[in-house]
Amino acid sequence: MPSPSRGGGPAAVPKYQRIAAALRQELEDAVHGPGGRLPSERTLAASYRVNRQTVRAALQHLRDGGLIVTERRGTRSALPAPPTAGTAGALAAVVAQSWLARVTVPPALAPLLGMRGGERTLVHHRRERGPAGQTLQHAVTYLCPRAVAQTPELAAYRDRTGVRDEDLGPLHRWLERAAEQGRVAETLTMTRSSHPRAVAPDCGLTVRRTLHDDSGRLLAVTDLAFPTWDRLTFHRDRAAGGFRVS
Repeated sequence: MPSPSRGGGPAAVPKYQRIAAALRQELEDAVHGPGGRLPSERTLAASYRVNRQTVRAALQHLRDGGLIVTERRGTRSALPAPPTAGTAGALAAVVAQSWLARVTVPPALAPLLGMRGGERTLVHHRRERGPAGQTLQHAVTYLCPRAVAQTPELAAYRDRTGVRDEDLGPLHRWLERAAEQGRVAETLTMTRSSHPRAVAPDCGLTVRRTLHDDSGRLLAVTDLAFPTWDRLTFHRDRAAGGFRVS
């Protein structure tokens, strides 16, 4: 494994976050396989040339995000299994997977969400995989704690962990209703990187979406990543009163 702690990545990003990003990319690419075991802390520390405390912080970061689970036998991936050739229709369709976790939000997002550093909130993940199991889109939605506290269907999730698709209907319906009744703003960013993949796993198109209620109060922030995109086209159509992105 290349070391994201040496010679790459922004200096402002803590080592444990860079290691967590590299491990997350490996998990998403099914390097370890769904449910597969991650290497030991000692092995990861040697691979990334850091101490075990830094590795523990990276693993906790992934654990908080619902991406890994630590058991008596070790740490394994908690990601749903990617589509396989033996799954009916798997090679012909995009597969969407969702889950909910309670995590510490990134420092840059805390003020926007009205939070203090180190506070945790509900975070919703939605990933779309292509026919070969590759990630086509990954959306991470940080829910404003105030909105969670004031919304019964969201408050019901506060003390639950590892919530999956089948139990997320109320959340999905709330997000759709809030988007219809409120105001949505989006910022699109195209990023290209020459760094090795393990150092800078995020490239392609990213979108920051903010959701406000009809009074202008922030409800949620969503970061969408389209890692396979290498071209962005805007098509403006006056008749349609907007534009199309492809």
